[in-house]
Amino acid sequence: MPDIGIVVLAAGRGTRFGASPKLLQSWRGKPLVRHAAEAAFDSGLGPVVAVLGAHADVVGPALDGLDLARVTNPAHGDGLSTSLQVGLAALPDRVDAVLVLLGDMPRITPYHLNQLADAFRRADPAPSAVVPVHAGQRGNPVLLNRRLLASALAALQGDQGAGRLLAERSDVLELAMDAAVTQDVDTPAGLAALA
Repeated sequence: MPDIGIVVLAAGRGTRFGASPKLLQSWRGKPLVRHAAEAAFDSGLGPVVAVLGAHADVVGPALDGLDLARVTNPAHGDGLSTSLQVGLAALPDRVDAVLVLLGDMPRITPYHLNQLADAFRRADPAPSAVVPVHAGQRGNPVLLNRRLLASALAALQGDQGAGRLLAERSDVLELAMDAAVTQDVDTPAGLAALA
């Protein structure tokens, strides 16, 4: 079976949220980033890497006690692509595919991660990616086939993830999922609106 790792992206500045680090905002008694990291860890999938950046000194301690690797992206200010690349580089070579989990999506659970992983493992031939979809909208986390996409991911620049890259491909598997896959937190109002 393919080995599937997880990259938790937690390097952004979160400027739309305000002065305090967004990823440390509490939801159901825990920081946002802790929810994401625990979902990754509890999924039982492959190695987990958390990419830190803008607020590494305070976001990092929110992950204490979890068996995951922490890497810091010194170029986090150059955009999302750099954090994705740092996270991918930190995974062992044996990892065939990677789930990219945003640190500001606290409603993502191990169930979501395993559904995406299972869809990838069942597909024949293997897709370039498995993307969750809710109400016609693509969401996150996204599972990326590291073997098929390595060179394209390495070429990403600026504040872009894999979305534009995947939009140009015909071998992306879409998987219907619940609203959690479209609910990231960008503002205090967005946090308050989470069910």
